[in-house]
Formats: sequence, C-alpha cells, structure tokens
Amino acid sequence: MKNKMLSQSVADNILSMITIEKRFSVGDKLPNEIELSEELNVSRTTLREAIRILAAYHILEIRRGKGTYVTEKVLEQPRDLEQLSGVKVNAKDLYEMRLIFEPEAAYLAAVRGTDGEIKRILDYGKRIEDEMKNGEDRTRDEHSFHKAIAQATHNEFMNKLMPILYQAISKGVVLSTQSEKAMKDTLVDHRMIMEFLEQRNAEGAKNAMRIHIMHAIKELNIE
Repeated sequence: MKNKMLSQSVADNILSMITIEKRFSVGDKLPNEIELSEELNVSRTTLREAIRILAAYHILEIRRGKGTYVTEKVLEQPRDLEQLSGVKVNAKDLYEMRLIFEPEAAYLAAVRGTDGEIKRILDYGKRIEDEMKNGEDRTRDEHSFHKAIAQATHNEFMNKLMPILYQAISKGVVLSTQSEKAMKDTLVDHRMIMEFLEQRNAEGAKNAMRIHIMHAIKELNIE
C-alpha cells in the first residue's frame, strides 16, 4: 500500500512539473531514469511505476528504446487549481498566504515525512546554500525545496498548492537583489529549518519557517 501511495505521489510530482512548473511541454522527452529518480529521490522501480500510471492515462507515452514523452492528453487535465497561478495578486497577499500555509507544512513534514523525503529536502537546502555562496541563480532549487516540504506533509492539497503558489510568486513579485543582511538571514533560516526537520522537531521547524517568511516580508517591505 505504501509503495502504491509513493508511486502515485511521484506521478503527481511529474504531472506538476508538466502542467504547473511548465518544465516539459507536449512532445518533450523526460530526463532519463537515473536523472529523474535522483531528482525525485526515489528508486527507479518507483519511478517506473509512476510513469506507468501516467502512461495509463495517456499523459505520457513510453517509446521503447527512445524514452518517455509528454502527449497532448496532458492539455485535457483539470485546471481548477492551476488557474490560481494566473490570478493577479500583490506581494502582500502572496506572503500572507505563505505565512498561513508554510509553517504548518514544515510542522507536518517533520511529523510525517519519510527518511527519504527529509533527505531530499536537506539535499535541496545544501544546493541552495552552495548557489548563494557562488552567486548563482537558486530559483529552481528554492521552489523545489519548499515543494519537497509540501510533499513530505502527505497532504494532497498542500502538495498540489505549493508549486502553484510559487508560480504565482514568480509571475507576480519582482524581487530586487537581496541585501547582504537578507542573504545572511536566508542562509541562517534555511539551516534552522533543515536542522529541525532532520531532528524531527515539528514545533522548531514550524517556528523556523515562520521566521524565514517574516524575514522575506521585511526584506520586501510589505508588512
């Protein structure tokens, strides 16, 4: 039963990559099994099962010897939630939503997340830290970090809402270059979140996430 739930969750993540994050379009080939299983932090067996689920709905097409491709069927998927990403909202509304939503997600992730899911969150956190130190763009890994936390809640609505929320932020909020203090705050905040999640300290993870978002609100001057 657990394996079935995991493969369905991975299938949902792949569908989210296509329909919400827009990483893949109709006709695109998915990354190979090794790359995709490493990114999703699951076994290749689980990934294959997830791909079979999407292939059964004709969202993906498995071409022997060539790879797995996105089909036109994906365009027929329900878009009720996805439409939220196009709603015109201001920064204050978005960050109020984050403040309501993400601390609780961190709490549930600490309680419910599997060891593999926690490891995935930590891996993204370390990548973000390296990117910040090297002055590299960390947008994709930031989104993946918070999305991985949502996935670890094992709450289907949270898992689907997180990438939509971040797509809305990407579209609707223009972030200025972070100040040196903001960069330092982000590094410290991420380390706190990661440490509490690794320790399975739910209250600590919740409070650390709240502090992280409050720092972002202060940096954007949208209090």
